[in-house]
Amino acid sequence: MTGATTLLEARYRAVLRLLPMYYRQEREEEMVEVFLGETDRDLQDESRPTLGEAASVAALAVRTRLGTATAPRRYAVLGSTVRLFALCAVLLQAAAAVADRALELTWTSTHGSFGRDVFMSGFTGQGPVVASAAVAAWVLPLLWTVGCFALLHDRRRTARISVLLAALPTLWPFLAPFVADFPPPAPAYATATAAFAWLPALALCTSWHRDAPPAALSVGTPGTVYLGCCVVMGASVVVLPGVADSVWAPTTCFVLGALGWLVRRGRRGRTAGGEGALALAGLGLLILTLRVAAAYTWLDVSMPLPTAMVAGFAVQAAALLLLTAALAVVGGRDVAAR
Repeated sequence: MTGATTLLEARYRAVLRLLPMYYRQEREEEMVEVFLGETDRDLQDESRPTLGEAASVAALAVRTRLGTATAPRRYAVLGSTVRLFALCAVLLQAAAAVADRALELTWTSTHGSFGRDVFMSGFTGQGPVVASAAVAAWVLPLLWTVGCFALLHDRRRTARISVLLAALPTLWPFLAPFVADFPPPAPAYATATAAFAWLPALALCTSWHRDAPPAALSVGTPGTVYLGCCVVMGASVVVLPGVADSVWAPTTCFVLGALGWLVRRGRRGRTAGGEGALALAGLGLLILTLRVAAAYTWLDVSMPLPTAMVAGFAVQAAALLLLTAALAVVGGRDVAAR
């Protein structure tokens, strides 16, 4: 650029500060020239970047910070970690939704008319708005599975739409008191549940951008891993039904999966998988928050909780805490060693 800096140019450069330094050093002058090319210089002191231009720069900033192998190392590591976190979290959500509904339908089919009446009571007798919300809350989480397999088959647009729709039911507890005669939700549990759904969904939408490599699982085929997660979750509830709540099955599956990952890494005898460990550590922290929030909600129950349930919650929380810390240490060391 030549001549005095106009106000519009200064504003464009301020917007471009959203981009990481490495990208600005390579492309800032070119981008400013393109932005200014369509505006008459006499009008540049009276103009501002459009909302669309600012949004495009913000989207580019996310994409360049969650970089690929060609980006500077810190951004490549961050991008790989967030992508692995999204993939593991969506896989866990997908298996949890299917296992929960399979157990519910199994119980309904084995209890005759009483079971059918109990099942249908969740969808009828409460007005069209509540009934529609109940149907959506039962059906939409199944889209976690669609999103997971769409991502693994590189159908990224389908994956994004699916996970965003799958996460929608977690907003219903916050909206229900305004449209129906529902009490306010337990703040800690409702917020943790929404975070458990929306953080992976947003991570998938932002990190699996057009420059990202295809998604892949490091162990087993997608179908085998998915089926294994479903079996572990269902078995954890069937074996210990007296201690299982809504968080029990996914927590058990994560603990076993993360422990297996650490054992497998240890047997390799070499430094590897730093991003994988960090991604699992992030997911573990998210599940630990949900586990504690769910246990805290149970404390508000008037009757005392069975000792087995309290012990189960404590064991899960302790296992999550230890595993998350171990994964964070392993991931930090592996990334530093590389």
